Amino acid sequence: MTDTTKIVRTTTWSAGPGCHGGCGVLAHIKDGKLVKIEGDPEHPMNRGRLCSRCLAMTQYIDHPDRLHRPRKRVGERGEGKWQDISWEEAYDLIEEKMGAIREQYGAESFLFSMGTGRDVGAWICLLAYAYGSPNVMFALSGIGCYTPRIAASETVLGDYCVFDGGQWLPQGHDDPGYQVPETIIVWGYNIPASCPDNIFGHWITDLMKKGTKVISIDPRLTFFASRAEKWLQLRPGTDGALAMGFLNVIITEDLYDHRFVEEWTNAPHLIRLDTGTLLRASDLAAEGSPDDFVVWDTVRGAPAVWDSTNAQFRTPDVVPALDGRYVVHTADGSWVDVTTVWSVFRAEVAKYPVDKVAEITWLKPEDIVEAARLYATSKPATIHWGVAIDMTPNITPTAQAIADLWCITGNLDIPGGSVIARYAFGAVAYALPGAKGAIALSSKEADETRIGKHRYGALSEFIWRAQTDDALEQIFTGEPYPIKGMWIQACNLIGGIGLDPKRWVQALKKLDFVVAVDLFMNPTTELADVVLPATTFLEKDSIRSWWVPLQSINRVLEADGGKPDVEINFELARRFNPGLRWKTYYDLFDEILEPSGMTFAQLQAKGWAMPPEGHPSSPYLRHEKGLLRQDRRPGFATPSGKVELYSVLRERWGFEPLPHHEEPPFSPVSSPELFEEYPLILTTGRRSPVFFNAEHRNIPWLRDADPDPVVELHPETGAALGISNGEWVWVENMFGKCRLKAKLTAIVPRWLASAPHGWWFPEKEGAEPSLYGIFESDSNQLLPMGYQGKDGLGTHCKCTLCKVRRCDGAPVGNGDTGESTDAAKGASRG
Repeated sequence: MTDTTKIVRTTTWSAGPGCHGGCGVLAHIKDGKLVKIEGDPEHPMNRGRLCSRCLAMTQYIDHPDRLHRPRKRVGERGEGKWQDISWEEAYDLIEEKMGAIREQYGAESFLFSMGTGRDVGAWICLLAYAYGSPNVMFALSGIGCYTPRIAASETVLGDYCVFDGGQWLPQGHDDPGYQVPETIIVWGYNIPASCPDNIFGHWITDLMKKGTKVISIDPRLTFFASRAEKWLQLRPGTDGALAMGFLNVIITEDLYDHRFVEEWTNAPHLIRLDTGTLLRASDLAAEGSPDDFVVWDTVRGAPAVWDSTNAQFRTPDVVPALDGRYVVHTADGSWVDVTTVWSVFRAEVAKYPVDKVAEITWLKPEDIVEAARLYATSKPATIHWGVAIDMTPNITPTAQAIADLWCITGNLDIPGGSVIARYAFGAVAYALPGAKGAIALSSKEADETRIGKHRYGALSEFIWRAQTDDALEQIFTGEPYPIKGMWIQACNLIGGIGLDPKRWVQALKKLDFVVAVDLFMNPTTELADVVLPATTFLEKDSIRSWWVPLQSINRVLEADGGKPDVEINFELARRFNPGLRWKTYYDLFDEILEPSGMTFAQLQAKGWAMPPEGHPSSPYLRHEKGLLRQDRRPGFATPSGKVELYSVLRERWGFEPLPHHEEPPFSPVSSPELFEEYPLILTTGRRSPVFFNAEHRNIPWLRDADPDPVVELHPETGAALGISNGEWVWVENMFGKCRLKAKLTAIVPRWLASAPHGWWFPEKEGAEPSLYGIFESDSNQLLPMGYQGKDGLGTHCKCTLCKVRRCDGAPVGNGDTGESTDAAKGASRG
């Protein structure tokens, strides 16, 4: 008997495993069915290894609850009454309803809401822009996942960095062109249990076997923390103070890279002491440019102009002063005192001596010093940071400080360092902040109504999304224009990504028309008017264009009724814009891939491709080779052409240009009166290795591994509160409460409650008021919208306050005594 199983090579991306992925897989197909999936040992990213979510695709793809036909609502919104309809009827209904809203209120009155993980980021823009709306929204408060880190990094060096695990090289970390980092800082990221941002935890474990030491910065005892040379169990939300403390040690002990600081940063540029702003060529002469900056030339004893456009000095042989105070004569005839960026930067860093940082972070001073020295004296060294950095309102100054670490130590874009990540070959599908691709709005004027664009500098400069918190408020206020509809794709807004989910329920009910695209019904789809069934990654063709390698996603199965996200969006884009320049979405694929010199068919034949050495998307030392700037001059893609320790953009936007620490809005320091009532720090969004955000609760293998929503408490905290391991408890604060199961574990400190997010129960009733039990155990109920940072970015998911008590009806423990409160506050901060 002949085995008819065929093995097909493809690339993961959601829907399915959920994460940002990029793993190579071998799909075993028999009689049109998936019978097994395994990692592709030849793939340069995962090298044969595969996560539990992907291994469970056999249960996912044939799940009895999968949607196979479009549905339209026939009862009241949220009532749970649906009728299956044909695709043509669904398209016609959507075209009619969305068209009427565009005609009456304008295209900008329709929001396009995306979640995280899928390739849908490109295709939702395709539809929104064809419709004419600039309002594509990542539905988390403060756009608080990945985008803030990217945007903050852009303000420092004009690009984004990731840690170098050898992913750009043919033989990975065994390649002769690679250098194993002596030290890796894993900062706020439990990589094996979380989404990888195209970074893989097994790279770090491989490097540890080659001798790499790890510094883990995390309040929880993660896999890497348990194996770290130094583990810094900091108070959540104080990462900025810790980074400034590191900078203090490095500068004070003269551990920084002098050549890099002097040659490649704006450290020598002058700052006016009267205004606190950068001195510009236009300050010195009427014909001078405000985009050019000034240094003090130690050779001539006079100012010299740095020509930002040409990335060079206007006069030859300039030797800029790095420190000091000087007086310059300005165009208006006055004399102005000036000093250097480096002097001001050092003065800011000096505000964070180690003892003060230890007090802020609840760390031991010696641990801070030893970790800073280890990183600074390791050559090369690298930093991998996680979503915890995004999830504090002071994200931008925090990320500035962290980026400054790899810059001033000379670990930028070197083998084994922190490497600038650009789209392979310049082929952009899913355009992250700062990137531009084939999919774009028809004009700059069409972008003028984007929510938040004129309020937040980063959203005007290089983040193309609508600001989420402002968008929610605008649904209720109707100012400056009404929001009448929402397209929701790859986004369980109510069940996973939306803070204050009850307010989002109210918002959706206020809209005239809501469309949701997903594979299963969930709390959000229950509130839609039309639900469209999408497909898994195994049932579609697509492009994986995110850093490296450039990959194709290859259809290996035919879907039962569902359609790929790109096909759905392309059809409706064609209807809303009959002049769409692509005849099929494969033509769009080809245009996206044009910079690579390959068509989609050619990329499919290869499977994946790495950019060649000398390409701007291939490291190393591109700033020296002129590969980062469009004019091919040495330097960086910043306003000054330098790494900006003092941010030109932040100054322009009216924010503090220097990195610093800001307390989160609800913390023991900023809200001591609340801390009396809510004596635990609540950190939410703890990842599970078997779930991706709110997904996979309905997959039997995965749910069996992690069946209940759990809050982690230290055993001593549990004892003080009269709570036993496995007991159901209320976690509550001034905003709400949720019911979780206590897990008593020394993984967390005494002062922390660590909870997951996105817990809904697919086995429960979908119609209101249940909405699959979303209001029972979703920790997002304890987190309001509207507490983003002053630049519109960041959120407070990791660093708010709470208290924990046994569920109503349980025997009373000692949790109401003053003794328990003192214990919960964690007098011991070890």
